[in-house]
Amino acid sequence: MARKPNYSFEKRERERAKAAKKAARAAAKAEKADARKGGPEGAEGAEGAEGAEAVENADASETERSPGE
Repeated sequence: MARKPNYSFEKRERERAKAAKKAARAAAKAEKADARKGGPEGAEGAEGAEGAEAVENADASETERSPGE
């Protein structure tokens, strides 16, 4: 025999899951914003990203000169 549906409970469970997912997204968004602002963790990450760009630019300029030199 099939179980009796409990629509209100199922709806509460869906709403609870949706709220948890929304909270997790908000926390991730806030963390990303802090990193972008240069927070304690973002300060090192921002400098490292700039350094990586400089290395990539240096590599690109070297590859342009390589065939003739």
